[in-house]
Amino acid sequence: MEPPAAKRCRGCPGGPEEREVGAGAARGRGRPEALLDLSAKRVAESWAFEQVEERFSRVPEPVQKRIVFWSFPRSEREICMYSSLGFQAPEGERDSRVPFSRGLHLLQSGAVDRVLQVGFHLSGNIRDPGGPGEAEHLYHVSISFDRCKITSVSCGCDHRDLFYCAHVVALSLYRIRHARRVELRLPISETLSQMNRDQLQKFVQYLISAHHTEVLPTAQRLADEILLLGSEINLVHGAPDPTAGAGIEDANCWHLDEGQIQEQVKQLLANGAYYGASQQLRSMFGKVREMLRMRDSNGARMLILMTEQFLQDPRLGLWRQQGAGMTDRCRQLWDELGALWVCVILSPHCKPEERAGWLQLLASWDKLDVCPLEEGKYAFHGPSLQPTASPSPGSEEEEEVTATSARHTVLGRALQAGQLHWANSHLQKILSSDSYGPNLTGTGNMGPDKATFDPQGRPLWLGEPLPIACARVDTLRAHGYPRQALRLASAIINTLRLQRRHQVESYKQRKKDLLQKGASGVARVEGWVGHPLDPIGCLCRALLEACRLEEESLPLYPDSGSEKRKVSYQHVPVPGSPGESYLALALEVALLGLGQQRTLPEGLYAQDKVVRHEEQLLAMLEEVDLDDRLVQVLRKQAGLLLEGGPFSGFGEVLFRESVPMHTCARYLFSALLPHDPDLAYRLALRAMRLPVLETGFPGGETHPSPLDSIMSSRFPRWFILGHLETRQCELASTMLTAAKGDPKWLHAVLGSIQQNIHSPALLFKLAQDACKTATPASAPPDTTLLGIALELGLQVMRMTLNTMTWRRREMVRWLVGCATEMGAAALMNVMKNWFSLFTPVEAATLVAVTATTHATLLRLQLDAARREELCACARALALQCAMKDPQNCALPALTLCEGHQAAFEATYQIVLDAAAGGLGHAHLFTLARYMEHRGLPLRAYKLATLALAQLSIAFNQDSHPAVNDVLWACSLSHSLGRHELSAIVPLIIRSVHCAPMLSDILHRWTLPAPGLGPLGGPRRAAKPLGADRAPLCQLLDAAVAAYIATSHSRLTHISPRHYADFIEFLDKARRTFLLAPDGHVQFAQFLESLKHTYKGKKKLMLLVRERFG
Repeated sequence: MEPPAAKRCRGCPGGPEEREVGAGAARGRGRPEALLDLSAKRVAESWAFEQVEERFSRVPEPVQKRIVFWSFPRSEREICMYSSLGFQAPEGERDSRVPFSRGLHLLQSGAVDRVLQVGFHLSGNIRDPGGPGEAEHLYHVSISFDRCKITSVSCGCDHRDLFYCAHVVALSLYRIRHARRVELRLPISETLSQMNRDQLQKFVQYLISAHHTEVLPTAQRLADEILLLGSEINLVHGAPDPTAGAGIEDANCWHLDEGQIQEQVKQLLANGAYYGASQQLRSMFGKVREMLRMRDSNGARMLILMTEQFLQDPRLGLWRQQGAGMTDRCRQLWDELGALWVCVILSPHCKPEERAGWLQLLASWDKLDVCPLEEGKYAFHGPSLQPTASPSPGSEEEEEVTATSARHTVLGRALQAGQLHWANSHLQKILSSDSYGPNLTGTGNMGPDKATFDPQGRPLWLGEPLPIACARVDTLRAHGYPRQALRLASAIINTLRLQRRHQVESYKQRKKDLLQKGASGVARVEGWVGHPLDPIGCLCRALLEACRLEEESLPLYPDSGSEKRKVSYQHVPVPGSPGESYLALALEVALLGLGQQRTLPEGLYAQDKVVRHEEQLLAMLEEVDLDDRLVQVLRKQAGLLLEGGPFSGFGEVLFRESVPMHTCARYLFSALLPHDPDLAYRLALRAMRLPVLETGFPGGETHPSPLDSIMSSRFPRWFILGHLETRQCELASTMLTAAKGDPKWLHAVLGSIQQNIHSPALLFKLAQDACKTATPASAPPDTTLLGIALELGLQVMRMTLNTMTWRRREMVRWLVGCATEMGAAALMNVMKNWFSLFTPVEAATLVAVTATTHATLLRLQLDAARREELCACARALALQCAMKDPQNCALPALTLCEGHQAAFEATYQIVLDAAAGGLGHAHLFTLARYMEHRGLPLRAYKLATLALAQLSIAFNQDSHPAVNDVLWACSLSHSLGRHELSAIVPLIIRSVHCAPMLSDILHRWTLPAPGLGPLGGPRRAAKPLGADRAPLCQLLDAAVAAYIATSHSRLTHISPRHYADFIEFLDKARRTFLLAPDGHVQFAQFLESLKHTYKGKKKLMLLVRERFG
């Protein structure tokens, strides 16, 4: 497979000096590069220096120098990759936090000094000015390298991070950009070999003298070992040289601090609840992909280290013990980890032994109890891509059972990928040529029973499930094969097109039968959108990447800055397919995946993932500016979705558990509306369905079809149903707003809303939105849209009439306001049909009252006759409510009818009739007080007597809720005169048995009371009444009898702690006894009776004697 095209790394601006190494000074002056340099480059890239020395007995010094010279990395791209993680630093700190940017700044400011290359070892000093208020620091940096890769780094700073510090970056960039200025020496062993004994002794002594404090103990130990003839050091030929490069057996890979990676991942997982930690872990996954794209073996090494730390996360065991699910952020990270392993295992260029090692690790991790399971129960061996329609539902049922019975972890798909290979000859030809066609293949190589090309001669990729095929595309992109990824993506899309064509033809043949059954015959109920391998997303990203317009200089973080730069795309022709572009293919495949009829997976996270992937796909599509070419694609795909039958979520046949199409339809509606309104509305109206909420079956069937019964037997819990209903409401609102001024489509949308939306809250929101849209502040209202808003509001009232919600009051007020905007006729129509819309209380207290307020009448701008007609309608409504619910509506009805004598009298008569029918004393007292407040004391007295007739206050209920009402009624009767007082006394005696209360009433009536004259006129004084004369004598006798009876009742079960209260009670009784002429005698006889009857209570009787004698 050919290597990927070279691309400039983002954030790695190469200066003109970079060409000094990349092309050579001679070629820079117009002359061809020397053969020595060309050869040295190739050797430096692929041969260890030890291999060169073994292959040739003597290597000339000039050749050695050129090999050493070209062995240092020549591109800044790798330096950038190993010195920038890619996570978002805080605003204002991005440049200071990115090691590559800081190192570049140090280089450009002249901070690099005393650079020396000895063999395969580079060293230099870096002057770091530090931050504000900090002193300048001098750091010594050492770098070892081999075969154009940095193998180890050392710096005097305390930088502890995943990748290189800014000082290592500065020295590396200096070596790349200013290679000719670096002093170059051969490996130190070559220099030592040229010295005689005296020179060597002098060299060693000078070296020890210069660094005696550091190396003297080591030098003495080595000298002792060398002088010992049988020592191990004398048995080894030669001596180590850190500047001589790597050995033949040494691994050739870039320096990676494994300990730091493990520590960093561990800390980030410990802070998993924070958004920043998840972002940094995602950036590390992105770094793995970057390494894979560069064919860097550290990509797999880094992923192994991260996976080990993920599995050691202590929260996994805790969640497992508690039976709780992982957090969404943690689950998403595991998903990315699993997808990355698929890319690693599927690598098209890895060695078999490497893949075997990775698979062994994955198998051991997969068996761990803490390894998270994959959610959604997606099949691991789903239906393969075929050039014909999908198989029958029966085969799918078996496949579903098999797929859901095994235990599958998030690493299971990577293990499955280990069974795949790239050796298929048809696949190799697809990847290797843009012009591969049937004329190049003879009879084909997939077998005579399988077509390998579509009717247009374009290659197909068959025999694999779509997610697996798309995983190949993602793998090719990840490993730096963008052209091959595009070729395979095109073949997959050709297969999907052909398959859909056969599906539509099959549906047309069975359309009548399917519509009658009302069920879908689709076999692939699994969704592509939301699938763990994200097949549609993989295809779209590969196709859009080929069409993206890249700027010459991109920042290190593409989305940094206050405003995110808008992505621009262009049409890139598809080789071998005239008239097609990758941009159009991306739009087509996205709509194909979004419009697929599919079952909602099981589990909250899996369902949430479906929604998230939909939004991500639509976000990618919204970045694409639709030109005429793309609009044609959009129209064609929309038509195919409508004709897709059971295979399309927009088709006529829809099974109950299908994922609704609301989000996709909203995008399509907005995109198509300016170009083809009819198609836009037809598509959006078809997508309004939410069949899981329908209670009946399509076509009026009483029994489900076979497939529907299969689906019902595994009906999932729809955890995101509320979210889906909200999306449905948003689609309806978008259509209502767009259809303003078009009665045809407005009524069509209204019908769809009434048929498909079942949530009162969402219907009410739609009604509010429609009313707001229909009544702009600076334009006349749209009466059609306003009428639809009112109709929706009325539907909400009918739906919630018997299931009261806390928002009913708000809904009723809004409905009256909306009807007011429509006019008096609409408002009166609402009041006349109140029985099916409101409760009597709502109608009397909100509707009737609001309809007759000054603000409403002013808004309607009615003449006198129409105003009276409206008020008469409101009064009739109030009377009807009072008759239906007098307990709660009588008072509002009386208040509303105050200005109309006949209506007021009719309401009063309703109250009197209701009192005979059991209207409670509390409501009657309230109405009585209202009558007194309105200057109608006789009617107040009448209602008070009716209330007293229903009241009963026991001897021990001196805190009864009606005490104040009874006292008020007594005061009212006292004020009216002797006749009214005489009439109420028997009612008091019959209703009140509480002695203190009777005594209180008696005392009040013995005092002078003001009389009641005409309202607003002079008041007359009433004569005081005697307690020993009628009508109060009867009340006095009742009070005395009540005291006697209550005393005996209390003494029956009295305890010593209540003795003091009883003495006070007897004192109140004595005051009441004394109101009678012979009260002293009666009270004395009463006390003697108590002393005789309860003589056993000696302490109590002693207290009675002390108090009363």
